[in-house]
Amino acid sequence: MIKKSNQIFSQGFTLIELLVVIAIIGILSSVVLASLNTARGKGADAAIKSNLANIRAQAEILYDTNNNYTGVCGNTNVIAQMTSANAAAGTGTTFSAVLTTAGTATQSVCHETATAWAANVPLKTNNANSWCSDSAGASKQVTPGYLGASAVVCP
Repeated sequence: MIKKSNQIFSQGFTLIELLVVIAIIGILSSVVLASLNTARGKGADAAIKSNLANIRAQAEILYDTNNNYTGVCGNTNVIAQMTSANAAAGTGTTFSAVLTTAGTATQSVCHETATAWAANVPLKTNNANSWCSDSAGASKQVTPGYLGASAVVCP
């Protein structure tokens, strides 16, 4: 005689198993999102550096044309590059081409004289630091700090 078993097999997952899986997915997604934000900041810093490198090229074109750097900071191409760098900085940064204005965490600057120029934009990842390029060929991070008033050489 064959005896039937009274066992009941449950189909599916228990509530605890589902909650554990959801918790693991939540933890993994938070790690991925944190890494993504770091990558975005580094990408913005790269855009700032690229824009300032483009300013150097434009300044040299103006120097070849005029035999001086007068008008570099007022040039429409330079203004466009500074505006783009400010957007990448993302801190509500404003741009000043006034020689006596110092750079700050929210103020990017471009200074010029007839013989030299320098431009400075705060970095996105840490706006206490900035990226500076000048006519002497410097293109570097200023840590901590910014381009001083009337300065035409990166510190």
